[in-house]
Amino acid sequence: MCTGLAFDSNDFYFGRNLDYDFSYGESIVICPRNYNFKFRYLDSNDNHYAMIGVAHVINDYPLFYDAMNEKGLCIAGLNFVGNTVYNNYIENKINITSFEIIPYILINCQNIKEVKSLFKKINVTLDGFSESLKPSQLHYLISDNRQSIVLEIRKDGIKIFDNPYGVLTNNPPFEIQSFNVNNYMKMSNKNPKNEFSKKLKLIDYSRGQGAIGIPGDLSSMSRFVKVLFTKVNALIGLDEETSVNQFFHILLSVEQQKGVCEVSKNMYEYTIYSNCYNANKGIMYYKTYDSFDINKVDMFKEDLNKKELIVFEMKNKCSFANQN
Repeated sequence: MCTGLAFDSNDFYFGRNLDYDFSYGESIVICPRNYNFKFRYLDSNDNHYAMIGVAHVINDYPLFYDAMNEKGLCIAGLNFVGNTVYNNYIENKINITSFEIIPYILINCQNIKEVKSLFKKINVTLDGFSESLKPSQLHYLISDNRQSIVLEIRKDGIKIFDNPYGVLTNNPPFEIQSFNVNNYMKMSNKNPKNEFSKKLKLIDYSRGQGAIGIPGDLSSMSRFVKVLFTKVNALIGLDEETSVNQFFHILLSVEQQKGVCEVSKNMYEYTIYSNCYNANKGIMYYKTYDSFDINKVDMFKEDLNKKELIVFEMKNKCSFANQN
């Protein structure tokens, strides 16, 4: 379970909550332009756009969960179990595996227009990365500084939906999530007027009553509505510090705490990390479940013409500022 988010202030910001019941050992990974990306069915590529993201690195290969390239194109994969269907190899198609989707898009595309064009030729195959790492069933929030789309690989083919909300969670499919928002059109950040009955004297006894009915549970359909309501009503500052801070506050509205979502005996889903990309500046900010500190990695401070991955361990230890 996860939540993806995109919004604009002076710059364009993109990020997500990664919710799961265990960690694979994620790192912050910068993939320089001359890193040799090897593909299962395609020629390798060692001359491409640089990117930064969160990945699990195995044998010098980054398995990206989310990432942004140097052109400001951003993508995040979110669980879509039961609806994702991959195919066998198909002749006369560009065949890529599911774990190659994020890097293949980001090394080839500058914007959403190019992504849409690229996926007219794509087939996503059944291959897993290894015997122990089977294909993940995901759908994708993809954004540039002008628009967002959702990419889903389903039984009836690859689907691309324009996403005016700039948010994504998990099941059900995007068109159902999108239609469901209609059920909440009366929700407001203002206190309500009495429309129940003019015969009754009803009072607004508390602030925030205009949002009574906004779901607060952790299901993906509820998180979609909650994070969208929070996003469209949140005040967005124009400076970097205010924008990044507010971005994390929006994601916190649907954060999952350890213990409240049991997935198996003594195993609980929780928000392992939250991140925020400034797509204009090539910066990734992140925080983890065990630390509220916001950490910053700037891809343009590194040598982006290198051949080797640049890897930063995620900081998981919280620091406290003593005032006395």
